Amino acid sequence: MDALSDILRLVRLAGGVYLQAEFTAPWCLEGKLRPHHIGPMLHSSEHVIIYHYVLEGSVWVKIRDLQPRLYEAGEVIIMPHNDLHKLGSNLDVTPGSKSDIVETPHRLGLARMEYGGGGEATKLICGYLGCDKLEASPLIASLPPTLSFDARKGEAADWIKTSFHFAAEEVANGKPGGDAILARISELLFVEAVRRYVESLPEDEKGWLAGLRDAQVSKALALMHADCAYGWTVEKLAAECALSRSAFAEKFARIIGETPMQYFGHWRLQVADRYLKDEQNSIAQIAADVGFGSEAAFSRAYKKHFGASPSSRRRKREIEE
Repeated sequence: MDALSDILRLVRLAGGVYLQAEFTAPWCLEGKLRPHHIGPMLHSSEHVIIYHYVLEGSVWVKIRDLQPRLYEAGEVIIMPHNDLHKLGSNLDVTPGSKSDIVETPHRLGLARMEYGGGGEATKLICGYLGCDKLEASPLIASLPPTLSFDARKGEAADWIKTSFHFAAEEVANGKPGGDAILARISELLFVEAVRRYVESLPEDEKGWLAGLRDAQVSKALALMHADCAYGWTVEKLAAECALSRSAFAEKFARIIGETPMQYFGHWRLQVADRYLKDEQNSIAQIAADVGFGSEAAFSRAYKKHFGASPSSRRRKREIEE
């Protein structure tokens, strides 16, 4: 399994669509996705990524201190950190209040929203991806405030457009399975957006995402992710990547921002944290599963990294659930 796929498996993306919206100029809204907007659809997710797919028309989007950008039909705006954002036909228009919005909940969870002054129409599909907390994901933490995806271009364009329209109609008509189709599309859309973002990074870019683009660093990441119980060393990884020990160590640290063994240690603890949440195995067994020689050594490393012992962290989660 490649490094990106393994990270996605660990954070457990769960996608869906919660809103079909039709806005008419002039209009402007400001907000962020709250848990009550999608309720049970989030399940046990601890973080939400949101996106807007422009079906028809165009929309201005402003997030953080970035310059506003106009998105047109066929484009997707993904917000990995669920930031407060403003969108509209004109961002100088006073954002509308909830009382002005006509929203019709759907029995399958997909709501319809209508708002605006009656002019030129813009239609959006608004979706989300639930995932586990950011500390377990170098991918999510490395992403920018927005990812842009132009579904009008590239090999993925036709299936994205066709699939979105088809699944939205299926859900709107109450047909079973439409929401499941939208969920899978949401997940595939995110993966495709990340892949395109990685490909667009400057040559001198640093960080985990840049590591995916480098053949040797990416191979080392994939090896560590594939078997975190194995006793990887810098020498073994360098040999697998056909580099000298010093050349490999320097390259990995320069691109990723930490040494191979620091990264491997953090990765093993992240996997162990997922096991603590998902499995009923003993802490000693989990320690062995991620390559620690003893439960005591594992507990010390875990507490240093997460600020709590494995047993207390497991008890807290059991209470919360």
